[in-house]
Order: sequence, then C-alpha cells, then structure tokens
Amino acid sequence: MKLNSLKPAKGSTHSRRRVGRGPGSGLGGTSTRGHKGAKARSGYKRKIGFEGGQMPLQRRIPKAGFKNINHKEYLPINLSALQALAEEKGLHKIGLVELKEAGLLKGRVLVKILGDGELKVALTVEANAFSKTAEEAIKAVGGNTTII
Repeated sequence: MKLNSLKPAKGSTHSRRRVGRGPGSGLGGTSTRGHKGAKARSGYKRKIGFEGGQMPLQRRIPKAGFKNINHKEYLPINLSALQALAEEKGLHKIGLVELKEAGLLKGRVLVKILGDGELKVALTVEANAFSKTAEEAIKAVGGNTTII
C-alpha cells in the first residue's frame, strides 16, 4: 500500500451540487430555488423569529417583571454552622478567611449570618450582614458582631 493509492471508502464522498449549469444538468433554470418569492431571490435572509407574517412569539407574549440593578445576593450561613466550626477548630473569632478555609464559601461572595441553630461559645463574627435574631443570639452569649 502506498500513499498515492489511498482512496476514501466507497459512498463516503459526494460530488458538489453544481446548480445553474444549464438544462442538461437537471439543476438549471431556477437552480433548485423554485419560482419567484423571497426565497428565490439573491440576498434572502429570514429574520430571527419570523413566522411567515404571523405575529412572532416574542411579540405575542406580554412583558413581565424587571431586574433590580441594586440587588445584592448574600450567601446564608446559620449559627449552627458557626458553632460547629468553632468546636471543630477551637476558634473564638470567625471571619471570611476562616469560613473560606473551612470550605463554606468560594470566591468573593457576600455573607449573611442567619439565626438558625444555637450558639454556645462567645464568638467575634465578621460578615457582610446579620439577621436580627443572629445578632441577638451572638450578643446573648457574650460575642461581638462586625459588619465588613
């Protein structure tokens, strides 16, 4: 076997359709485009969402809602998670660095401490936001809250 004797498998290749090359080819005249109409013309391009003159779906359905550009998305962390972290690592101060090392958050996210669970250790907690119940629970055990 030599490189010059290699051929593609039978039936795997097709010859290009040469339209508009006279009546003998069977593809002359209208060049497979049919008679008249926009699709027969050169430069035809169907608009996105065009439904043949019917009102397009994106215009039939009413507009609804909006996106608040001032909305801040917080990652919620409960007091029970802080208690477990404090017991496991023996911490008295918990901030974003400690939470990241514990694998509770990834990247640059805003953290809000929520009041679900029970706190038994006095902790100094640093976060972006606190719920009222969480702040009261932390201060009730003798801890501090700091908003970053």
